[in-house]
Amino acid sequence: MPHYLIGDIQGCDAPLGRLLAKIGFSPSRDTLYVLGDLVNRGPASAAVLRRLMGYGDAAHCLLGNHDLSLLAVAQGHRAPHRNDTMDEILAAPDRDAMLEWLRHRSMAIHAHGILMVHGGVLPAWDLAKTLALAGEVEAVLRGPALAGFLAQMWGNRPDRWDDALTGADRLRVIVNALTRLRFCTPDGVMDLKASGRLDQAPPGMLAWFDVPGRRSAGQTIAFGHWSTLGYLRRPDLISLDTGCVWGGCLSALRLAEDGDHELIQETCEQAQAPGE
Repeated sequence: MPHYLIGDIQGCDAPLGRLLAKIGFSPSRDTLYVLGDLVNRGPASAAVLRRLMGYGDAAHCLLGNHDLSLLAVAQGHRAPHRNDTMDEILAAPDRDAMLEWLRHRSMAIHAHGILMVHGGVLPAWDLAKTLALAGEVEAVLRGPALAGFLAQMWGNRPDRWDDALTGADRLRVIVNALTRLRFCTPDGVMDLKASGRLDQAPPGMLAWFDVPGRRSAGQTIAFGHWSTLGYLRRPDLISLDTGCVWGGCLSALRLAEDGDHELIQETCEQAQAPGE
């Protein structure tokens, strides 16, 4: 029963189909863990959602910032970006089924000894804290307060975690960390604008996984969201956004019990130019 981690798809269904054929994926036998940003910027977001929905319990999918953006646009709480490619989903006859499925996906997953998030983990959070906070957001996404949450979800403040946070501020920090985080200060102040390489960190900032003494150190964490970082493997770190939508590749990592994981990649057609 092989298990695979898959990086950001972003609506690129054709490369996804080729990658799954390359690994010989069978939903009756295998399991996928998709690390968020299932949709947007690519040409076939609806096809991606229909494919993953069709796999049932064989596909465990995280929510990324683009997936949450789709939910907000569908609710009328966010205007589409000029380079968004969500219209196909929003106009589809099965729109409601796709959106309902999407809002029941996870913000964090812990399986096979790996903590999976789309963006990052703040220095003050350990495994248990990360899963508990992800659960708070999941409960709101799946409940009757969805519309109100989406209306207040966007923004870069507060820019750090505090256990005393409540309401929309608390949920916004959790969402920003789990879906948008790349760089932060050693005490956890987030920079949510920078998206460059490791050597392009803003002054005073570090990659979230390089913060000394972070409480999640020693826990293997897999994430996407950072195409300029690309594939990165360390003993407790797996980065899998390899820029499919930008003409890079789509990556799958076949998990092995002994830690000797196998990387499989599929070249992608460029759907958007870098910087768009």
